[in-house]
Amino acid sequence: MSRVLLVDDHELIRQGLARAFERDPDMEVVAQAATVAEALAAWREHEPDVVVTDLQLPDGTGMEIVRAIREESTSVGLVILTMYSSDEQLFTAMAAGASAFVGKDARADEVIRAAAHAVAAPLTFASPGLTDAMLRRLNQDTRTELSPREREVLRLLADGDSGQQIAQRLYMAESTAKTHISAIYKKLGATNRAQALMLAVNQGLLPRVIGADADSPHHGAAG
Repeated sequence: MSRVLLVDDHELIRQGLARAFERDPDMEVVAQAATVAEALAAWREHEPDVVVTDLQLPDGTGMEIVRAIREESTSVGLVILTMYSSDEQLFTAMAAGASAFVGKDARADEVIRAAAHAVAAPLTFASPGLTDAMLRRLNQDTRTELSPREREVLRLLADGDSGQQIAQRLYMAESTAKTHISAIYKKLGATNRAQALMLAVNQGLLPRVIGADADSPHHGAAG
């Protein structure tokens, strides 16, 4: 039977979780705590197999509990519950050594499954939103960085403007406009306007491409 420590500053939530865990024949709640200090003291006293903690506590955060316990033990499961989850919090929890990260809007059986996972594999990380968060991070990490002026030029390219027209709209020399266009192509890995706009849309740099034939001669030379 796995021994559980519950940490939450709201007694009703703790009691609700306790009742849910007690319905599982493989789980036993051995202690409860309402603060970081109480949680660490209870962990040392009761030596639970898994700690299930709220993220926000009166004297600190569940992250502090995770970091403190993980520094001393690699065998205890550590589950973080949070009311308002974000990608940043999820990745912080993973880096801190948490075993699982679950929203408080999850069903009780999901929390119990997360605790069971944490007991079985305390050094692996599980979260319902992990895959989506990693995809969002990957998209952010691979997004091409354009300067503010290059973004202006890109939007005008999407409107179908030629290098000369872009220069007139942005009050710059045509050679300068063409230099910006070349820089955009190089950063995006494109060889022409159509490729550049397609890649820009795929990376979220443009909401949509304006113009059905962005690379046609009608739109003027791109540079």
